[in-house]
Amino acid sequence: MKGDRVEIVVDAGDTTRTYEVVASRAGRRVETAVRRGVVEVSEVTRNGSVVRTARFMANRVLALVEQPVPREDSSEKPVHGGRPLGEDPET
Repeated sequence: MKGDRVEIVVDAGDTTRTYEVVASRAGRRVETAVRRGVVEVSEVTRNGSVVRTARFMANRVLALVEQPVPREDSSEKPVHGGRPLGEDPET
């Protein structure tokens, strides 16, 4: 979802570096995968095509922080002005 973000902290020898991959448009999401000693973070569209990818050696990655956008919970929304369907407003 737009706004999803992953921060990657990498050991760069004498210092650390922080990188971010953000879902920049509506309908995009950020996916994370660890394969063959490589951490791969990708921004993906709705149909699954990869827009951009960041790759890091797994032994250099210090932290991988996924920060999803807070979603609204549909159970907290009032339905039709707060009264159940079929209820007569006169009674």
